[in-house]
Amino acid sequence: MRKPKAAPHQNHERWLVSYADFITLLFAFFVVMFATAQKDKNKQKELAEAVREAFKHGQLTAAITGIIKQKKVTPDGKGDTRQNPTSPPPQSKLPPATHADLVKTAEKLQKALEPELKSGKLSIEITGRGLVISLREAAFFASGDDALNPSSFSMLEKIAPVIQAITNPVRLEGHTDSVPIHTSRFHSNWELSTARSIAMLELLREKYLFPTERMSVTGFAENAPADTNETVEGRAHNRRVDMVVVSAEALSAESTPAPAKQ
Repeated sequence: MRKPKAAPHQNHERWLVSYADFITLLFAFFVVMFATAQKDKNKQKELAEAVREAFKHGQLTAAITGIIKQKKVTPDGKGDTRQNPTSPPPQSKLPPATHADLVKTAEKLQKALEPELKSGKLSIEITGRGLVISLREAAFFASGDDALNPSSFSMLEKIAPVIQAITNPVRLEGHTDSVPIHTSRFHSNWELSTARSIAMLELLREKYLFPTERMSVTGFAENAPADTNETVEGRAHNRRVDMVVVSAEALSAESTPAPAKQ
């Protein structure tokens, strides 16, 4: 007598498939939210392209993980090539610009920044050291603070590409007026002037990809005034960060050793 066949086992875990799809989409949502909060527009564009390709080829998780870990993932999900998301442009092997070259650079900047120069937000001059762009506090920083004003970025957008195109060192020199500062964050004008130089360096490095080996920072406090400290207008001129593009001649003079004393 044959035994009756056992009833086939029913799979009660099919819901896991839908659940896994839901978790994957939720993961994608949070990653997209994270990416859109980033300042790096290249990463946002790369993420959007990766998600589009991943949905097309069924490799969503691999693609998103690759973007987060700075990997370039091919549509088949096998790519694993590391890359820097914001690699600075390759530096030219050209020699540093001469004094005459910097005069031409100054003329180019003066033309591009004519409204800002007329309004006194900055000044441009050629000195024995090279090209000096004075970024006035009123246009770039809040009083007594080192945070850069976002409204100043439009001016830096005009300056950065021009300075980026030459290989000369850039010195960022912070200055204050003679009025002492003593806050919970800055205990002296030395600290404030140096902090502002560093803030400008960080912006040039992060937003405009300036190579760090070209830049240096200094804080002079009130000890190198550009104007008198006896008037309100003079003190306003003294509160600044000077972007000094050092000429080839000045660099050569600095590297020449001083004659030995007899």
